[in-house]
Amino acid sequence: MVRFLRPLSRGTTYTRLVHLWVPMLVVSVWLFIDMSTPWVPALVLVPLGLVPSVRRGEGVQARLLLTPGEAEPGISEAPSATWRDRWRTVLWLQLRMVLGVACVFATVWLPIAAVELARSAWGHTPSGMPLPGRLPPHGTWVLLSPLPLLVLYGVVVGLGELITVCARRLLGPSAAERLAALEERTEQLLERTRIARELHDSIGHALTVAVVQAGAARAAGDPQFTDRALDAIEETGRAALEDLERVLGVLRETERPVSARPTLADAGRLLESARASGAMVEAEVTGPVTAVPGTVSREGYRILQEALTNVLRHAGAVPVRVRVAVTDDLLALEVRSPLPGAIPGPGRGSGLRGIRERAALLGGSARTGPDEGDWQVRAELPIS
Repeated sequence: MVRFLRPLSRGTTYTRLVHLWVPMLVVSVWLFIDMSTPWVPALVLVPLGLVPSVRRGEGVQARLLLTPGEAEPGISEAPSATWRDRWRTVLWLQLRMVLGVACVFATVWLPIAAVELARSAWGHTPSGMPLPGRLPPHGTWVLLSPLPLLVLYGVVVGLGELITVCARRLLGPSAAERLAALEERTEQLLERTRIARELHDSIGHALTVAVVQAGAARAAGDPQFTDRALDAIEETGRAALEDLERVLGVLRETERPVSARPTLADAGRLLESARASGAMVEAEVTGPVTAVPGTVSREGYRILQEALTNVLRHAGAVPVRVRVAVTDDLLALEVRSPLPGAIPGPGRGSGLRGIRERAALLGGSARTGPDEGDWQVRAELPIS
């Protein structure tokens, strides 16, 4: 019994009832003008439903009154983008009016019927609306007086559920809207993944440099070396803070375009940072680095940053050979260093995995692992 009466305690039941009543306001106004043509409002709804913005208004009403509080109600708030959406809106308006008329008649005449049955039990003759006037007065009618109220309860709850189902079908997102929403969601996930990679590369590089410099300064016991180490830690930390602030800015303002990311033209600071950490970096750059397209150049910078970070983290102050070669259609990056004691396998480590994923996203390839007695990171990224 409690479960049967549970809809009475839900606010959604009453907001849906209001939604069903709203169309009758228009019908009532027209009936005051001309009661002989009650079909005119339904006729007017046809051109009205073809207006693209009407679908937006109906969607807002449906979400507010039929599915209040639902995060994903399955009802669109976008204007009609195709003729199919417009005709779906026309059908929705017609159906909404029909169900609204049925609901209003039920909510008006069923309570009156309950009252008339109760009055008949006390000897009153029904007036004829909605019960027939020839209904003989009898005391047993009082037992039937709750029946119209139960029917009213079922009609209100049932019509509320029915119009909600129809709203999801007729006002639900079209195939184009669902595709656009899926693409937007995919872009958001890709952006989050990219931000996570950038934080890993930038902050991880800064912390690695700081740890290596601090350890080297403590072991050296030389004031001049310590000063240089502190300068390198300060510079690397400042660059990491700039990257962190930029990434947080992107998170705070999701519509702001991503810009000012470092490119291969800024690779000099990576090499100097590695040299300041004790690594003996030998760099060879061939080809016009500044002519590399922005996306490829930015991802190339991150690949080079992660490769140098891995050298400092796993091998320490060792000789490092860096080669950057730019041709008409290819950017080749190679970082070689002596093999460390513990060799991370090709599939281990989020940094190495990130290098391969960055290359794959640009249609290129990357290889990480032992090669001829060295540890090699090699990436080839197509330019055109």
